Amino acid sequence: MAQGRVAKGARITLALVRIVNGALGLVAPQVLIGRIDPDEPASPAAIYAFRLFGIRTVLIGRDLLVRRGSELQRSLDEAPLVHASDTLTAALITARGDVSRRSGTLLVAISATNTVLALLARRTRG
Repeated sequence: MAQGRVAKGARITLALVRIVNGALGLVAPQVLIGRIDPDEPASPAAIYAFRLFGIRTVLIGRDLLVRRGSELQRSLDEAPLVHASDTLTAALITARGDVSRRSGTLLVAISATNTVLALLARRTRG
């Protein structure tokens, strides 16, 4: 029973993280960009990318809250891949020096936390 509560809590937490970050990406991408590169003004390409992925992020967060049965399970099965990919991307841009070590470490930590939440949320299977 405790495992089910942990999985449900992880699913809801991950959904809320996605919805909040996706909404910020849509309406205030400069806030998110400023966390990554605080010393430079946000480029139009970065603003576009955050808005583009903002809606995707909101929708997949919503799916974790409203889907049930096999549709929910599919969302739960896909979530670790999405977040592991984000974590790998964050690690690569940090290793290449595309972002500061401090920003990169933060990005990796956030993405890795989301990956862990996604893996915990999957534990509802069966």
